[in-house]
Amino acid sequence: MDRFSEYRIMWVLVFFDIPVETKKQRKAYANFRKALIQDGFTMFQFSIYVRHCPSRENADVHIKRVKLNLPEYGKVCIFKITDKQFADIELFECMEKKTRNPIVQQLELF
Repeated sequence: MDRFSEYRIMWVLVFFDIPVETKKQRKAYANFRKALIQDGFTMFQFSIYVRHCPSRENADVHIKRVKLNLPEYGKVCIFKITDKQFADIELFECMEKKTRNPIVQQLELF
């Protein structure tokens, strides 16, 4: 199989809705978000973070890290899709179709 196949390369999307009503909840939210960023995730929209992964196996590693940092309260959804599926996402802003910034190939050292 081609190492750079658009069906082998994966994207991990993390959707979350974490309450921030108390100081403890705000701290849990901040810690969860900080852990995502430290693991290479970037904000796609508010409460949606994405990470490019060169393979399914690598995506599984990052999914395990997200699970290790799950907050006590709230909802978290982890979604894994292929690069081909991610490329088909249509983005709109103020009812106008928005072109995505070109995806920069991420270099990972093992």
